Amino acid sequence: MPEVPNARKELKAMMPAAFSQRAWARNLPLYEAIRDMPFNRELRDGGLAIERFRHYIVQDAHYLIGFGQALALAAAKADHPDHIVQFARGAETAIVVERELHAAYFRRFDIGPEHFAATAPSPTCHHYVSFLLATGFREPLPVHLAALLPCFWVYRKVGRHIHAHAGAENTYRAWIDAYAGAEFAAAVDAMIATTEARMHAAFTRATQLEWMFWDSAYRQETWPA
Repeated sequence: MPEVPNARKELKAMMPAAFSQRAWARNLPLYEAIRDMPFNRELRDGGLAIERFRHYIVQDAHYLIGFGQALALAAAKADHPDHIVQFARGAETAIVVERELHAAYFRRFDIGPEHFAATAPSPTCHHYVSFLLATGFREPLPVHLAALLPCFWVYRKVGRHIHAHAGAENTYRAWIDAYAGAEFAAAVDAMIATTEARMHAAFTRATQLEWMFWDSAYRQETWPA
């Protein structure tokens, strides 16, 4: 997503000092739990079972459709023109750019459109997307942004951690490089800059759901009934 320096200065003047840093500090144990959970340890080491990553990549594709919709809602609710553009482009990135990364893995794992369409979102994926959309429809924009932020921030932190420890021949190198790269880092910085205060509850719930999403992929979660 593009940088929006003028809007960033205006928001900085509006918000209490360092909300994002305080929110991150309050939820640091959750991030550390995500970073060190089996899915990400094995992804970092290159030993994650293909069937687990395959389950994850299908669920992530489902999730990104809802995430794109949630960003589009943020664009519709934003007042500043730069923010409208930022969130609209973020929605486009979630659908178009991320789809390219998924498409490569879909081809590799022989996942066709019919298979994807026939695979329902897992309970956690469904819950996470529903939470983001409900927050977007019911809450003011600042709360909505706080709920969206963990997906950006947690992925960057996890991506950088894995990138720092993964070998060059890691099976999942394309995924690792995508989330540790400068372009994604710029998108995260822009999202942090446009997130306002009073958002701790939404931030915590979204971070909890980040943990649940990784865990559900590791367990290859399906609907119990």
